[in-house]
Amino acid sequence: MPGRPARAGGEFFTDPAPGPQRRYEALRAYLLDGEPAHSVAARFGYTVAGLHSAVADFRAGARDFFAPARPGPKRAPGKDAARERIIALRAEGYSIDEIGPVLAREGIGLNRTGISEVITEAGLPRIWRRPDAQRGGPRRDDLPRARALQPDDYHALATGTPTRLAGLLLTIPDLLALDLPDIVGRAAYPGTRDIPALSYVLSLLALKLTATRRVSHVHDIAADPATAVFTGLTALPKTTALTSYSYRLAHAKQAAFLTALDRSIIHNGLAVGEVVNLDFHAVMHWGQDPALEKHYVPSRSQRTRSVLTFFAEDAHSHALLYANADLSKTTQAGEVMAFVEHWHATTGHDPDLLVMDSKVTTQDQLWALTQRGIGFITLRARTAKLTAALHALPAKAWTPMTVDRAGGKTRTVRVIDNPTTRLSKYPDTLRQLAVAGLGHDEPTLLITNREHLPAKQMIETYARRMNIEQRLAEAIRSFSLDALAGAVTLNIDLDVVLSVLAHAVCAALRRRLPGYATATPDTLQRRFLSTGGHILTRNNQIIVRLDRRAYSPVLRQADLPQHVTVPWLNGRTLRYEYT
Repeated sequence: MPGRPARAGGEFFTDPAPGPQRRYEALRAYLLDGEPAHSVAARFGYTVAGLHSAVADFRAGARDFFAPARPGPKRAPGKDAARERIIALRAEGYSIDEIGPVLAREGIGLNRTGISEVITEAGLPRIWRRPDAQRGGPRRDDLPRARALQPDDYHALATGTPTRLAGLLLTIPDLLALDLPDIVGRAAYPGTRDIPALSYVLSLLALKLTATRRVSHVHDIAADPATAVFTGLTALPKTTALTSYSYRLAHAKQAAFLTALDRSIIHNGLAVGEVVNLDFHAVMHWGQDPALEKHYVPSRSQRTRSVLTFFAEDAHSHALLYANADLSKTTQAGEVMAFVEHWHATTGHDPDLLVMDSKVTTQDQLWALTQRGIGFITLRARTAKLTAALHALPAKAWTPMTVDRAGGKTRTVRVIDNPTTRLSKYPDTLRQLAVAGLGHDEPTLLITNREHLPAKQMIETYARRMNIEQRLAEAIRSFSLDALAGAVTLNIDLDVVLSVLAHAVCAALRRRLPGYATATPDTLQRRFLSTGGHILTRNNQIIVRLDRRAYSPVLRQADLPQHVTVPWLNGRTLRYEYT
């Protein structure tokens, strides 16, 4: 920072306060004075990525640094109405997670943030969630023993049993369309005397579809009658049974499961597979002393103990196709070829075009793809020498081009197409596109082994690769992909495979709902899968009567079958009704 100010009051400028002033000074140093990003970031307390984010916002028009803050609402009726009740519940030892459901039952609509603000304003400390016995909810030891439903068990539902999760049963037609029983059978997943393999998989899937964050919270929904119908069990297996189930599996079983699942996904029109996006995702571990390698976790902007996972996404439909958590630093570079083998086993042919980041694989693996006739598009790392050479070219060397963006928008970029680029370890020439105007200070370098692919299509195809990061963000938010129950890789391997299944089920369900073709899984969970209701049995039929909600008209118009026969319910049929 500069030295002492020349006049009193100058210290305001030598030591900018956090917030708008510091951001202003950092942007001035970077954009006007031309200081290097790493130097500016270190001086003003930013990360380099954070500085680039501020630059992007500034260029997009966010420049009201010193404008007065907009006044917030003078009154918050929701919080004011619930304030006394929240404080009273906290005095009884209720945590924030417990207060929310109590308020909802009492007709007080206030989200978790509002509850937290009331507690903070009252000066009350945070407390841990109480043990199950003290909460008055179902205790693990009091839950019914998990076993397959018998004919006598259905009689208990005859008079209409209330459920919080009637909407979960909306997914059964698509589970049958995907032929989940056959998929589980082809994977040769094990069962027990009392719990079939299919019911184990459905139990774990129920946790994901209901956004139950951890396996250790299974008792929250274990005794709900909807989960019994969903899984064909009297109750969901307990935490230990579900957690240890993956210990009986090997990665080969997950691979067989994905092969059968992908065939069904393609057969049902949920994916095309012509262009596939690839990416890694590091799932952070929050416990102590994990025997895990360190990987870079973008959400934390640091390298930390985590499980490295690999995903593949259909670029056309955005459906997740593949996942693997059985990885290490020594094997991760070969994961691209592992996916190629998986896709060949699934479809009988290699994928046509793979799109990936520069760090997904090595140049040796890129050459192996070329030898098999598989196309790829990836990034090339920018070096100071490459950047200087591009800046030295005359303006006429760049060709202007208009490319499509999401939402029907367009962007004008400048392109240099070089068909004879060489890399240090790739034994042949590659085609390189230098693209300026994509929002970065320096041109983006795309490389491909497809000589005749139109430049416009190449740029747009790579831009859509960013969708896989959105799909992973959806999986994390909706299916609790980052909520690791332990440091055992086998656990995570099964978990990510079931996330692919959950994503496929949600993709199939939203096709049935008018107006929801692009809805994210968490939207489906919130508006439909969490709908309460009643379950009744009449002769050989199970009736799911869903409660009336704001989104009930959508369900009335949905393309749901009138009757569906469920094999794991002893051949009983399922029918939906709307109150």
